[in-house]
Amino acid sequence: MMDRTLVLVKPDGVARGLIGEIIKRFELRGLKVIGMKMTWADKNFARKHYTEDIENRHGKHVRDSQIEFITEGPIVAICLQGHEAVKIVRKIVGTTYPDESPVGTIRGDFIHINKEFLKDEKNKSKACHNLVHASGNKEEAELETKLWFSEAELYQYPLAHEKHIF
Repeated sequence: MMDRTLVLVKPDGVARGLIGEIIKRFELRGLKVIGMKMTWADKNFARKHYTEDIENRHGKHVRDSQIEFITEGPIVAICLQGHEAVKIVRKIVGTTYPDESPVGTIRGDFIHINKEFLKDEKNKSKACHNLVHASGNKEEAELETKLWFSEAELYQYPLAHEKHIF
């Protein structure tokens, strides 16, 4: 069974010119890009992505900060497909906090900030500028993929090397 998952290259990743490098890492691991688009999310759409569940777990301030950040600039939404796609993408991306991400992950290689940077002037947590969003589990991946892509925007096609990696 091929899983689908969502990756968002956030405004900091777009602004730093890392779109190609980020996609390259997924493709080198055998994941297939089945949907991709650049967009600039408005706050209403961002609220659908960063649901009230986040507010319940982390507080209104964190959710509001995430919404502000994701709407600062263009983002690239990518739907990836592959065996254990959610799990593999999470490994490639690294942990949420870049200072805890190992070298070799996207966050570990390209971000050099610590958790203190993730506080505002009132010492409250704020959104982590961590280059990418990756769905946390299969259920989240399904919901997020449906939010960002219609079925007509997702494509099935063979990769030349699929018989060797799946």
